[in-house]
Amino acid sequence: MPDRAFDVVIYHNPDCGTSRNTLAMIRNAGIEPHVVEYLKTPPARALLRQLLERAGLTVRAALRQAGTPYDALGLSDPALTDDALLDAVAAHPILLNRPLVVSPMGVRLCRPSEAVLDLLPAQQGAFVKEDGAQVVDAHGRRVGTA
Repeated sequence: MPDRAFDVVIYHNPDCGTSRNTLAMIRNAGIEPHVVEYLKTPPARALLRQLLERAGLTVRAALRQAGTPYDALGLSDPALTDDALLDAVAAHPILLNRPLVVSPMGVRLCRPSEAVLDLLPAQQGAFVKEDGAQVVDAHGRRVGTA
C-alpha cells in the first residue's frame, strides 16, 4: 500500500531514461509521486534556487550540457553569475539536469537513477533498470556497487 505520508516530487523528463528509471523506483517503493514535467512546467526561479541549495548543488553543477543550447549560449564562461545561469534555465528549461527529486529525506539530483534510493523508504520488490541492470533484489535490497 502506498505511503501517503511520504510525499515525493520528481522534476521529470519522460524522454530521459534516467528520469524514467528514477520514477519507476519511486513507484517501486509504493509511492505515487507528484510528477512535474519540468520542460512543460519549469519550477519558479526562487523555488529552483532553493531546491538546488537543499541538494547542495550550485546552479552551474545542475546544468546539463549534452543535447542543450549550453555551448551556443556560452554558459561555460566562469564569469557568469548564478543569476545569469538561472536566466538561461528559465529561458531554456532543458538546461536543468534531471531528475531532481524532493522527499522528506532530502533533495537530490538523481544521476545515476539509483541515487533516489537514499531518499525513499524500502523498495517493495526487485527492480531492474531499462538497460537490464538489476538495482534491487526480490527482497528490496540494493545489489551491485554503490
